[in-house]
Formats: sequence, structure tokens, C-alpha cells
Amino acid sequence: MLHRFGFFLIIKVAKMSLSAAEDDSGSEIHIPADIDWHMLDKSKFFFLGAALFSGVSAALYPVVVLKTRQQVSSTQVSCFKMSFSIMRYEGLRGFYRGFGTSLMGTIPARALYMGALEVTKSSVGTATVSLGFSDTTATALANAAAGLSSAMAAQLVWTPIDVVSQRLMVQGYNDSNSSKNVNPNVNFCRYRNGLDAFRKILYADGPKGLYRGFGISILTYAPSNAVWWASYSVAHKLIWSGIGCSMGKKDESGSIVMGSGFRPDSKALVVVQGLSAAMASGISALITMPLDTIKTRLQVLDREENGVRKPLNVLQTVRNLVQEGGLAACYRGLGPRWASMALSATTMITTYEFLKRLSTKSQEPLTS
Repeated sequence: MLHRFGFFLIIKVAKMSLSAAEDDSGSEIHIPADIDWHMLDKSKFFFLGAALFSGVSAALYPVVVLKTRQQVSSTQVSCFKMSFSIMRYEGLRGFYRGFGTSLMGTIPARALYMGALEVTKSSVGTATVSLGFSDTTATALANAAAGLSSAMAAQLVWTPIDVVSQRLMVQGYNDSNSSKNVNPNVNFCRYRNGLDAFRKILYADGPKGLYRGFGISILTYAPSNAVWWASYSVAHKLIWSGIGCSMGKKDESGSIVMGSGFRPDSKALVVVQGLSAAMASGISALITMPLDTIKTRLQVLDREENGVRKPLNVLQTVRNLVQEGGLAACYRGLGPRWASMALSATTMITTYEFLKRLSTKSQEPLTS
């Protein structure tokens, strides 16, 4: 969940994007030197990364719970009403149902994600530049390819975690008046904790029960990552290009020139990265929201057939959504998803810069 936009969403494309901005604006923008994969202490990188990003995930997890409950609701329920209901009937604990399971699965999933992300970005970036693509195009292609590969690698671990944590997220519905808004097909099997849910799902449905919605998860998060990274790259370039143009002066011929190089401070870098991440999150959330809603319902809802509860398939899920509210039903939870993606991306993209500098090998000092 958050790790993917989170999370899913933590790498630096600033240097190549800013270089392209320099070409477009005629300005000279100096930024801190880049840190490549081979310059990192891998064990330190993954250990510190797990700690830093887990803290971010904890802060944003309640938003994910809201999104999940809105997606399985049979009617449109506002975020405020949903939050009030959870706090009233379940307390603060209701906002953190399944968090322990999500956190434990985050460590291996994030390791796979970040490893695939960096390796693919470096390899594809080098290959596209050698083929003659411009820095701007190479950046977009490398980020899109890295998003695809990292999402696919992480889903091997994350799909079972998704199934278990989302079952726990909606479990509290059955204990409060908000249950009137819940789809009657929600699986209300009682789970004591994540381990108990894992055991019961495995016993009832076998391994395939833990990988329910795996295919649609790939179709959701692979394009989502690709769209996010490509959008981030373009937004980053446009913002820096605009800054370069705004700081330039026109000469007699009307051309923009810079008297001296512009050296952005750390605050300027954070603001630009944050804006770029928020813009990319909005585009990605809007495009992939229907797929995410279908995925969530596949993993949480069942259908009853001859007194036996069985998993829904994609066609049945889509048909139910259309009957409940048409296309609008596919966008339930868009607000919380957009917010969680934007906040997670903005926080993690900047935290990642800090992490990479903390993890730089001491024998390879970074120079500007």
C-alpha cells in the first residue's frame, strides 16, 4: 500500500531533469552531485530505509484504512463520516487494523522494490543514452521501466500481505453501525491477528487464497508506477525549466540569459521534489483508481453460491460496481488514495535523498 506509492516512489531523477531544464531555459542551475547505486553501502541502505519509511507508513496508514473501507462500501460514504464512525465505535485502534502485518511485509517487499528500482533505472538509463536518446527522454524511459520492474518484484511479497491486512482493515465494520454501508459480500471471518488470518485463509483457500488478485495487482501497480515515474520526471523538468526562465533576463534580441549560475538550497530542492511528486500522484491515482478498486474488492469480497462462499472474479466485481453506482463507484476512495499517494510520495522522495547520503560508502566521498 503506502510503500508502493510509497510507496511506492523514492528515487532521485533531479540531476537528469535539471540538466534538461538547463538546455531549455538557457540558465545554469547547479545541484548537489548525484549518488549512484554502486556508491551505496547496501546493508546500511536497506536497514535505514526500513526504519525511515516504516515511520512514514505509520503516519499515513489511517488514510489507507479509509480508502479501503470506502472501496468496499456499497454506498458512497464521505471521509469525515467514515472517520467519525471508526473513532466512535472502534477508537484509534480502528485506524491501525492490519498495520502490524503490513509493516512486517514491508521490509522484504521494500527491499525487492528498491533493489529492482535502482538496478533497472541505472541499466535502462545507460542503455537509452547510448542509443542516442536525449537526457529528458532517457530519464522518462528509465523511470517508467524501473517503475514496472520494481512493482512486479514487490508484488510477489505484497499481494499476500495485502490480502491479510485488508481483511483485518474491514473487520471492524461488523462491530459498528457503519456495517449498514458495507457490501454484504465482505468476508467477515473473525481474525485475532495477522498470523491467525494468514493461517485461516491458507486453510480455507490454499496458497491461491493468499494470492487472490495477484494479476490485477500487477495490472494496477505496474502501470501506476510507470505513470508516476514518467509524470514525476516531466513535472520535475517543467518546474525547473520555469524557475530557470523566471530568473533569466531578456537581452535585446529577446533571448533569456543568466548572469550567473543559480544554486538552489536544500529547501528549494525539497519544494520542487514535493510539487513534482504531488502532481505525479494525482495523475497516477486518477488513471489507475478503477483498477485499484477492483483489486481491493477481489481480495476482500466473496460471493455466495449454494450456501458456500466463493471468491469473486473480475467480471463479477465489475458488474457489481456498475450496478451499485456506475463509473463513479470505481472512484470511491479516490480522495484518500490521492492524499496518501501525494503525502507518501512527497515525504518519501525527500527522505530518500537523505537516506542515500547517509548510506554513501565512506571510502567514496561525494563531491559537488
